[in-house]
Amino acid sequence: MGSTPDLGPPPRRITVDVAQVRRLVAGQFPDWAGLPVRPVAESGWDNRTFRVGDAMVARLPSAAEYALAVDKEQRWLPVLAPRLPLPVPIPLAKGNPGDGYPFSWSINRWLDGEPASADGISDPVGFALELAEFLVELRNIDAADGPQPGKHNWFRGGTLRTFDALTERALTELDGEIDVGPYRALWKSALDVPRDGVDRWFHGDVAPGNLLLGGGRLAAVIDFGTCGVGDPSCDLAIAWTLLTADGRRAFRERLSIDGPEWERGRGWALWKTLVTCARTRGRADGEAVNARRVLAGILGD
Repeated sequence: MGSTPDLGPPPRRITVDVAQVRRLVAGQFPDWAGLPVRPVAESGWDNRTFRVGDAMVARLPSAAEYALAVDKEQRWLPVLAPRLPLPVPIPLAKGNPGDGYPFSWSINRWLDGEPASADGISDPVGFALELAEFLVELRNIDAADGPQPGKHNWFRGGTLRTFDALTERALTELDGEIDVGPYRALWKSALDVPRDGVDRWFHGDVAPGNLLLGGGRLAAVIDFGTCGVGDPSCDLAIAWTLLTADGRRAFRERLSIDGPEWERGRGWALWKTLVTCARTRGRADGEAVNARRVLAGILGD
């Protein structure tokens, strides 16, 4: 990518209700018309998700930009799934706009599990190694013809400079509440780290909500809306946002990450965390407290 991409204005998100999804399913997939439809408790930001029966989930993008990922997931998830060591979503059908809903949408296989959390992980180092093994296998899949960074995944896998304006805005908003100098220096350093130029597959949003636990272990990886091929360092942010110090070391060793890629990964963790800290200023809820904890860990590691 020769120049820094423009993220553009924030997406204009829409709401979707159960009755609407029920009509869409019944109208486009009559064989499933009698199945119960109910919202998923943690629906996510990019998609409104609804359980369809016991074995399926409907994913309806919440904005036009997020809908760009539908065809990608339909095309590539069946290719990636057999090559990965853990379950991932399998598309079962593609829905069309209708009943007042303006975008394409998907019905996928339902995967059981609870979103990952520090308290829910039974063995932090074992979890880190399981996740690293998954990413190793993902990176080893042939990247030829894979989707390059773009609006479909908010330029994951591309240059960190795409997020420079967001990061600087967050630093300005946080100035006076924290000592922003070291974080600005860390960010500027990450921007200047080179990469080898080899494109590899990445997930793009390796976050606690997309890592499902079963019995305290990593059981599945979901939400490939930001996947693509390019610089996979964007998948390393989880090392600071969820893993313990010992888990982080094991994770890096299993992935055989060199210094430059590790620093770019820290940059991905930093901009996301700074934006969250700025957005949650003045709050003392779990999200705000966790963001401050992660921010301190990024600097202290």
